[in-house]
Amino acid sequence: MAILQMQRINIFALQKHSKALLETLQRAGVVEIEPLALSDSVFYKEDSSSLCSGYLRNAALMRNAQEVLESYIKYKKSLFQSLKGRIPISQEEYERCAAKANEVVKFAYELINNQKRIIETKAKIVAAENKIESLIPWEALDVPMTPQSTKTSRTVLGSFAEAIDLETLRLRLADILPDIELCDFEIISKDDKQTCVFVICRNECYDELMSALRKLGFSLPAVSCKTSPKEAIKDLKADIASYEKLIKAYEEEIISHKDKISMLRFFEDYYTMKADTYAQLENLSYSPHTVVLTGYIPKDKSEKLSKLLFERYDAQVECEDVEGDDVPVVIKNNKFSEPVEGVLLSYSPPKRGELDPTAIMAIFYYIFFGLMFSDAGYGLVMSLACFIAVKAFKNMEKGLKRSIKMFFWCGVSTFIWGLLFGSFFGDAVNVIFETFVGKEPPNIPGITTPIWFSPTLQPTTLLMFSFALGLVHLYTGLILQAVNYIRDKHFFYAIFDDLSWILLVSGGVIALLSTDMLSGMMNGFKLSSEWMTVGGIMAAIGAVIILIFSDRNRNPIKRFIKGAYNLYGATSYLSDILSYSRLLALGLATGVVAQVFNQLGSMFGSGAVGIIVFILVFIIGHALNIGINALGAYVHTNRLQFVEFFGKFYEGGGKEFTPYEVKTKYYNIKEDI
Repeated sequence: MAILQMQRINIFALQKHSKALLETLQRAGVVEIEPLALSDSVFYKEDSSSLCSGYLRNAALMRNAQEVLESYIKYKKSLFQSLKGRIPISQEEYERCAAKANEVVKFAYELINNQKRIIETKAKIVAAENKIESLIPWEALDVPMTPQSTKTSRTVLGSFAEAIDLETLRLRLADILPDIELCDFEIISKDDKQTCVFVICRNECYDELMSALRKLGFSLPAVSCKTSPKEAIKDLKADIASYEKLIKAYEEEIISHKDKISMLRFFEDYYTMKADTYAQLENLSYSPHTVVLTGYIPKDKSEKLSKLLFERYDAQVECEDVEGDDVPVVIKNNKFSEPVEGVLLSYSPPKRGELDPTAIMAIFYYIFFGLMFSDAGYGLVMSLACFIAVKAFKNMEKGLKRSIKMFFWCGVSTFIWGLLFGSFFGDAVNVIFETFVGKEPPNIPGITTPIWFSPTLQPTTLLMFSFALGLVHLYTGLILQAVNYIRDKHFFYAIFDDLSWILLVSGGVIALLSTDMLSGMMNGFKLSSEWMTVGGIMAAIGAVIILIFSDRNRNPIKRFIKGAYNLYGATSYLSDILSYSRLLALGLATGVVAQVFNQLGSMFGSGAVGIIVFILVFIIGHALNIGINALGAYVHTNRLQFVEFFGKFYEGGGKEFTPYEVKTKYYNIKEDI
């Protein structure tokens, strides 16, 4: 509807109020703060990066503490969690909770430390279990695994990576070690992969024995113990039991704080807000006693904010109207048009001084979506679901609420088009009466019979109507471009660039309607032959204007060549008009698929089984049809706006207004101005 007047706001306050002032502006969310660098020996910048980093670390600490709790406690999550939005809290409640900051930081550290202790203790259990696994092959050994020695002998423990018996081992060693008789061997355990042996040898042949054993693939054990392996295994199992008790105690300690998840979420938001505040401090300029801040604010908010800042901080506020391409843009529309603002902004905000097309776009948006979805039952479901969602979830985020309101109006349009085409969950009422009641369905306009016509029986009528709507849509875009020219006092441009194309395209359409070629598709409708002449004259006038005046070059030859090239662009108008055939395609797809599901559901007859099957197929089939075709209608409606409509007049490229505001995940504190 309109682009709001913006003002440059300059705020002067005492330095001691700088942080509190920024927090108030953050909660108000109506000022876009601009960096201010005063080139004066009196003013200076404050480096708050270290403090900002500290608050971000604390926010991360709170997130980590939440993850610890959530790893042990399954908190209930609603299917509609995304619709609930952030929890609103008052300023008093916010300050009361914020006073516990130091206490909560200590609690978060303790929670994380308990998790670390659990991880470390689990690592000890794994190490003990691995050691037990390594000791099991030596469990039959009744002496410690540490090497033992006397004045004349010493022991050796080790294993071979194969199954080997004592006789084979001695025979292999005899070839390498002549004094084999000076050694005694005992096999402790043996399996397919390993043979563990205990060796006693005299001191003088120890080196030769080890050299010979290594040649046979002998390796020392990976573990050792000062007691016998059996006793060591028993001690390790006792250690594991104590570790498990310790882990359980830590886990119980964590679980005992399950009710503090909301507190951790609050302080994640709290420290996020603090970090944002300190990040903004770098955009301010300081003197020894004062602080200066500048930015942009919508004019309708400036008076209330100025009064609030003066009363609370004795701040002096100056506001003045500003224009220019670097000034951010805020658009404002009525309740009918406002829901589609998100579509416009996703394409590009309008430039300052440009016409805001939201209100006009909204009309076409709802019409096109409804025409492509075109089922009264589907529209009723969509509108009711959106209405209930908006009423039930009061704290829904602004962007999501705007989208849901948009789909509410799309549902209303879908309902109306469905009645006009006689589609209510396809032909569900007709099928129910014919299959389960055994009677002819009653004549209910809009439900069993179309109020206007049935697209499945008269697709060419819908195709022609789609083209007509497309022409109106394109002409509206050209008219809006003409309005922009007139507002900029370029009156002749409106004739050269807009009226010329309207004459050319309209003349061509009128000429076509007076031919036999289209009369069959128009149910016999045909203009008289005089209209062929009228259409030709209109098209010729439009073509001449485009050829001579569509280019602004002063060189007549270049102007003519460029005009001829622009005239060739008439083919793009043909493709634009043809693209509106998607209205027919998607409208037919929705209705035909709905009828197919109804027929599938009725295939099992009118018995109890048939009723159950019909209900199941009806619910599942129509739910799928709603999901798929609603998505298709949304995508193609956007395309018609972005390509066909905006391409005729809309430049965009404006700077979207991004106020300094509360950007939190769980809680929302607002300053009501």
